[in-house]
Order: sequence, then C-alpha cells, then structure tokens
Amino acid sequence: MTDQHASAPGLEGGRATFSRMYDYLLGGVQNFEADREAARQLLQAFPDAADTARSNRLFLSRAVRTLAEDGICQFLDLGSGIPTQGNVHEIAQAIDPAIRVLYVDIDPVAVVASNQILMGNPACRAIEADFTHPHLILDALTAGDLSNVIDLDRPTALLYCSVLQLVSDDLIDSVVAPIRDRLVPGSALVISHPGTAVTDGYDESSLSSVAEVYRTKAAAEIVMRSDDQLAALFKGFTFMEPGLVSINEWRPELGEPDPYVSKSMPSPMRGAVAVRY
Repeated sequence: MTDQHASAPGLEGGRATFSRMYDYLLGGVQNFEADREAARQLLQAFPDAADTARSNRLFLSRAVRTLAEDGICQFLDLGSGIPTQGNVHEIAQAIDPAIRVLYVDIDPVAVVASNQILMGNPACRAIEADFTHPHLILDALTAGDLSNVIDLDRPTALLYCSVLQLVSDDLIDSVVAPIRDRLVPGSALVISHPGTAVTDGYDESSLSSVAEVYRTKAAAEIVMRSDDQLAALFKGFTFMEPGLVSINEWRPELGEPDPYVSKSMPSPMRGAVAVRY
C-alpha cells in the first residue's frame, strides 16, 4: 500500500496536515510520510482515532442523504479535505443527479485530488481557499462561474464536518456567522465537532496527547467545545431530530454500521443537522 501513496518534491519530508492525516486514518493514499508518521503517533495516543474518522464520515453520509432526499440541491462543503469513498457529490447525486456541490479546502493536494475525481461532472467543483476567511469565499461565490455551482439565493446545505475544532473560541463566530447568516430559508447547516460532553469515558492524558500530536506535527490547535457552545453555532436554525448528539447516534438506521455501535460507547464527536425555516 505504501507504494501507492502520494509523493511530491518538497512535501514528502514536510509538515503533516490535518486533512492528509484524516485521509490516512480513513485508508486513503493522498498523504505523505509526514502525515503517516503523525497519524501513527495519533493512533498511539488515541487508538480510536481511525474509528472516530470513519464514524464522522458515516455521519456526513447520513446527513447529506437526508438533506438531498428533503430536496436541497446545493451543498457547500467547507474544509472538505481529501476525497475518499462516500464523497458528498456521490451520495447526493445518487439521489438527484442535478445536485451541485462545491468543495473548499486550503490543502492543494485535496483540491487537485477532488478536481480529478470531478472531471466530467460540471455540477461540482473544488477550490483552494481557507474556510476561516468566509468573506473571501462569499466574494468567490458571487464572481465568475462559481455562481453556476452555488447560488446562495437558493436553499443550500453548509457543511462543517470535523473542521471547526481548528478555530479558536475568539474567532469561531466570525468564521461561521457570515456564510451561515447569508443562507436563505430552506437551507441547512451540518456540523460535527469533538465535544466535551462525551469525553468522560476517555483518559484525560490521552486527549492531551492527541492535542499535542496535532500541535507539534500539524501546527494545529484543537479546541473541544461543550454542547452549549456548539448549539450557539446553529443560531437561526432549528435542529432536526434527534438534535445535537454523539454522531453515531444521529439517525444510525440510515447507513452502514458505525464502529462505535459495536463498542457500545459514544463517539467523542458531537453532531447535528439544522434547518432555517
């Protein structure tokens, strides 16, 4: 499998990134040795890391399927990461081939890989941009041909799946609010995020070690949030049932078995889908 992994001059020995570590945990090949080494250290600190990544992917799949079946025809995936099996456009377009998807990620490897997959699919695109600068993304959506992919005057699903933990508390409002508040009635907001509500079953030193791996290997600070803090991110939206829960408890009957079900324990990730009426 190692021979199939990505390689590029100057990157093989560089710093790991959050998205490529996530790709490795999901069994992907769009990652470099720095990412693999960081992910191995993460697994040593937190053996459930790969199951957590898969659980998050399954939550995303169930959320997208639900919203597509409810008639939402546009999906804006911010911090989309490396494409793997069960991408947003694959799930959504299996329900309605006319659904449009825009992937946004700061990692050029993720964007190149996404656009390779999307060749011949004019309804979908991936662009390189930083989701922590929402006004630049809003500008991009109103300029050029991106408006042919996402029209914010129509109901849109905004996805933040396992990315907002990279944003500090003092910036989180300014990151989420501009695009969230621009969404019209009929739109939806999907968030998954590590939560303090489900950390009681996990060793505190392991959680600290996880944070240290991301800090030292990927220059990423991880912020865990309470349910009250997460609920505040859904301002102006109404939760779909079952509300804000451990992600493996969000409509598990809609998809593949989640690894945390067999463990009879909650995922450390919290998640919800909410609608603007």
